[in-house]
Amino acid sequence: MTFIKKTLASSIAIAATSMMAATAQAEISDGEIRIGYLADMSGTYRDLAGPGGLEALEMAIEDFGGSVDGAPIEVMSADDRNSADVGANTVRGWIDQDNVDLVAGMVASSVTIAVTNVLEDNDKLGIVSGSAASSITNEHCTPNHIHWVYDTYPLANGTAKAVVDQGGDTWFMLTADYAFGHALESDVEKVVTDNGGTIVDRIRHPFPTEDFSSYILQAQGSGAKIVGLANAGADTVNAINTASQFGLVQGGQQLAGLLVFLNDVYAMGLETTQGLLLTTGWYWNMDDESREWAERYYERVGRMPTMVQAGIYSSTMHYLEAVEATGSDDAQTVRSYMMEQPIEDFFARNGRIREDGRMVHDMYLAEVKSPADSTHEWDLYEILATIPAEEAYRPLSESDCKLVND
Repeated sequence: MTFIKKTLASSIAIAATSMMAATAQAEISDGEIRIGYLADMSGTYRDLAGPGGLEALEMAIEDFGGSVDGAPIEVMSADDRNSADVGANTVRGWIDQDNVDLVAGMVASSVTIAVTNVLEDNDKLGIVSGSAASSITNEHCTPNHIHWVYDTYPLANGTAKAVVDQGGDTWFMLTADYAFGHALESDVEKVVTDNGGTIVDRIRHPFPTEDFSSYILQAQGSGAKIVGLANAGADTVNAINTASQFGLVQGGQQLAGLLVFLNDVYAMGLETTQGLLLTTGWYWNMDDESREWAERYYERVGRMPTMVQAGIYSSTMHYLEAVEATGSDDAQTVRSYMMEQPIEDFFARNGRIREDGRMVHDMYLAEVKSPADSTHEWDLYEILATIPAEEAYRPLSESDCKLVND
């Protein structure tokens, strides 16, 4: 009798589980999870996200098991060529023809803003991992995207404040002339002036730019103690290399790289970059958990990952966990669940998603090591300080996001 009761109970439980699984899959559109990876795959930002970011996304899918409750996960990718029109048209095609559920990656801020408008119009979800403009979750926020890795606000708070505190109180700003550069320049100016410094001059350069000679000459002529580089990728590398050729540092000025990635430092070498202060959202060698994931990535790619590539893995896992938990790929259902769950993994410490779509987490002030202090080719940073999540990002009390309640 006991055996019969137990068998009957087990049968009921198995049937219920099967019904729940069938219901969950029925709520996943077309019976598949479809992710579109959009990034600069061949240009200025190729190394900080690019094909390596796609590899990180595919790692997350493999680690998750390749499906959600039996629904396979399909990935498509495209090169946006850092063009807002190309990016927006690509995503429209993915939505109209392929029923994409999630758009991941997204690097150039101008592309991201155009794409998130398309996502909002079609009620699809996007996770932004490569873009820096803080406006993406401020005046350009939507209920259809989440900003994951970093933005210009903590970069300015971390690096600019540290430089001013060390006596770098007069600045010349060299800025990429598009949304990201403008946002970073604005955030840096606020930090510098709030801490008693001055922006003595500024100039904006086209994106991308190869020849920085005239800009560096103007920076030298400004007399500013600090030349702030409000650009990224190849632009930052070209600017730093040109400054080195022109003897800017030897002349008594200092460079502040406001968005410097691991791949940039690696490309330029420690002789050129040693002593540079920077703020980062993650570093591969900061603890055992980070090292374990980074070494798996290295085995596949042959390079250590940037914070963006690590963030793509982290955000993809959080998304897939939300789809599994809700049994749905509906954008608002998934986004709501993601907002309810704390984020604590190898990438994010003390992470959570706010109502404006900003994923806040601890950030780190780092200094580039000297060649003598580095133990191997990817041992590039010394972490100097942790910037707690609640201090790193723009407070909601200062937000212009339409999703934030007054």
